[in-house]
Amino acid sequence: MQDNRHELCVVDSDSIRSETLNLRGHREKPPAAAKRNHPIVYHSAVSPARHTHRGKFITFEGLDGSGKSTQIRKLAAALSHLKVPVLVTREPGGTTTGEKIRKLLLDSANVELSPMAELALMFASRAQHIREVIEPALSEGRIVLCDRFTDSTEAYQGGGRKLGGAAVLELHHILCGDLQPDLTILMDSDIAASVERARRRNCSRKSSADENRFEQENRAFFSRVRHGYHVLATRDAHRVVVVDARGTPAQTHRKIVEIVGRKLNLPRATAAG
Repeated sequence: MQDNRHELCVVDSDSIRSETLNLRGHREKPPAAAKRNHPIVYHSAVSPARHTHRGKFITFEGLDGSGKSTQIRKLAAALSHLKVPVLVTREPGGTTTGEKIRKLLLDSANVELSPMAELALMFASRAQHIREVIEPALSEGRIVLCDRFTDSTEAYQGGGRKLGGAAVLELHHILCGDLQPDLTILMDSDIAASVERARRRNCSRKSSADENRFEQENRAFFSRVRHGYHVLATRDAHRVVVVDARGTPAQTHRKIVEIVGRKLNLPRATAAG
């Protein structure tokens, strides 16, 4: 009997594992061992039949702990169900070089890292990510789902670190060629609940990776970040859609599936998981 599942293979560099998600988002037995220290890059098992059109670039934004990773996984499964070729990645990171930069940026021991150095590292990771992962996938006709992009830098470094948006946008122009997402899902959530959830998640990780550096910031910092997100959502309303992420994961997923189907002219996807 033919196996007609369209599976989303997940490579996790933190726990050094490879997993498969079926159409409903449930984990299954790993098909193969992952390479040690491989960056987190998720590939759909469905390959583009022809490279006749450019793919679509969808980014997910919001505070840490807002549920971005869960929703990206669910959306990827729903798109794979439609036999849409999908690649899922993250920032900072997404490449071997980017993952090394990620460790510098997120390790809470790096207290001496200046806001300007932080900004430069974010764009160093991003420039490599675009060249090595994002642009090739778009050229192949894939839908790229990316956990954070330049909007995060504008909100966190421009707003949270008070560096302003002008420097961020100028670097994006110089280093990223003004690449813009076709659609950005901004997950809006309560600050206190999101930060607490992110702290619990980071502390519960089985690996030794420390990614708590930003979670050590105070409420005023995250208030500036959230405000920065809302400012850019108003400015770029043609591509940024704010989604209330305070409901259950299933409720949020249904909203996102509806938005993606409408914005990208896709057949109506079945909510996964």
